Amino acid sequence: MELPWLARWQPQLLAILRIVVGLLFLEHGLSKYFAFPVPFMVHPLTPLLMAAGAVELITGILVTIGLFTRVAAFIASGEMAIAYWTSHFPKSPWPIANMGEGAILFCFIFLYLAAAGAGAWSIDSARTKRAPIR
Repeated sequence: MELPWLARWQPQLLAILRIVVGLLFLEHGLSKYFAFPVPFMVHPLTPLLMAAGAVELITGILVTIGLFTRVAAFIASGEMAIAYWTSHFPKSPWPIANMGEGAILFCFIFLYLAAAGAGAWSIDSARTKRAPIR
């Protein structure tokens, strides 16, 4: 069953997905570096966590505003794949047991954004001077 009335909103829904995921990812970096909105559970940060926090801050901002979205999302996807295999998988092969569902979801949503691009309401879209999407 197709939903043509919903399909016409695809560019805007892609943008909403990009913005929400970017903000959620940014929150992880803010937590590590600035203890906002809550402090990160590990202190002091290890060098690997400091690098992860930097990636989360930078790519979270870029994805949220839709600037260099494909590259930023690809880097964020890679970080989440590394996070899953180094931090979650060793605890258990099952994501529900190792609490790795978030890492997996971030990884594949960012991989999708790397392929799909920023969508509507993005700096990338404005930079390419495409016709506005309505």
